[in-house]
Amino acid sequence: MDMRLVIGVNFARLRKEKGLTQEQAAERSGFSQAYIGWLERGRRNPTAISIWMLAQAVDAMPADLVQPIET
Repeated sequence: MDMRLVIGVNFARLRKEKGLTQEQAAERSGFSQAYIGWLERGRRNPTAISIWMLAQAVDAMPADLVQPIET
């Protein structure tokens, strides 16, 4: 699976587990809601700094965003 999609799927899962909307996650991370939507669909290629900021927004570690997804 493409790493962009792995990050997006993991971020969406973590965001939902925290009970956050995309808008709330955007507010917490400093990114736009549109960016969060694109990220969750695997259409963004986040940098290491972006991954750190996204992880902080959902109270996770950056490694949680890059964990392989079991299919």
